[in-house]
Amino acid sequence: MSINPALLPGLAWFVHIARHRSFTKAATEMEISRAALSQHLKGLEQQLNVRLLHRTTRDMSLTEEGRRLFEAVAPALKMIDTAVAELSEVTSAPTGLIRVNSSRIAARTLLEPHLGEFLSRYPGLRLELVLNDGFANIIADGADVGVRLGESLDEHMVAVPITPRIEMAIVGSPAYFKRHGIPQTPADLVQHNCLAYRFTSSGTLDRWAFTSPEDETITQVFEPRGSVVFNDDESMLKAAVQGVGLIKYLDVCVREQLASGELVRVLQPWCQSFPGFYLYAPTRAQMPAKVRALIDFLVEKREAMG
Repeated sequence: MSINPALLPGLAWFVHIARHRSFTKAATEMEISRAALSQHLKGLEQQLNVRLLHRTTRDMSLTEEGRRLFEAVAPALKMIDTAVAELSEVTSAPTGLIRVNSSRIAARTLLEPHLGEFLSRYPGLRLELVLNDGFANIIADGADVGVRLGESLDEHMVAVPITPRIEMAIVGSPAYFKRHGIPQTPADLVQHNCLAYRFTSSGTLDRWAFTSPEDETITQVFEPRGSVVFNDDESMLKAAVQGVGLIKYLDVCVREQLASGELVRVLQPWCQSFPGFYLYAPTRAQMPAKVRALIDFLVEKREAMG
């Protein structure tokens, strides 16, 4: 059974009146006269053949039938109101500030190269990048979205992948390999200058984990003990390009250097793929247009990566 569309305007006016428990307040909010509002209610009562309100000169209250109708209809009208508001957001140009909490490596690889294009496409938006290598609580920190590796995500967050699956890559310069040879297995790394990275948040060194290409249950963990320790990935990358030593880095972050020949990758069969970077947000409910715009843009860039 479908509802008579002619009832919908009267039901909406009734909910406004019942919520305020006052014709005067409801009329003021909706910017119509009290008399017109009273006529809308009277028309609904006649259509339904039931009295919905008790009215006196000083007071107004819901009848039992009016209370039941209000409890049933008010949530439905709220859903309609939300749907209309979201549709309006979709069709209007996104505006406002987006605070993005990102690890430094994600910002340099996925955000900074595309800032000009994004802001040109959405001139009404502004970005604030908050670089934090720890896993931040974006709600507590006041950020709209965060960017982190998928493996680090809180299960309660809404997460959208913005890169394909990625691998750790062991890389060095052609000049380095010409001097020191190419390692064939992780065990060979003890003969090489393996540069280390120290996590800023925990203070621990990043270990290099390898999985046997013949048996995925067999893993080897190697702790680099080279001539330099970094806590900045960009500095570490520059040292590798200069031929100082080998580094472990995300393959998505060295695509340009591998394509140009500045760096060469080794031990690839020992490096398994894992979930890449995700953009995460507190909830999908009433997601702002500005956040949806950033998600759609980064997903577009992910698809371009192949």
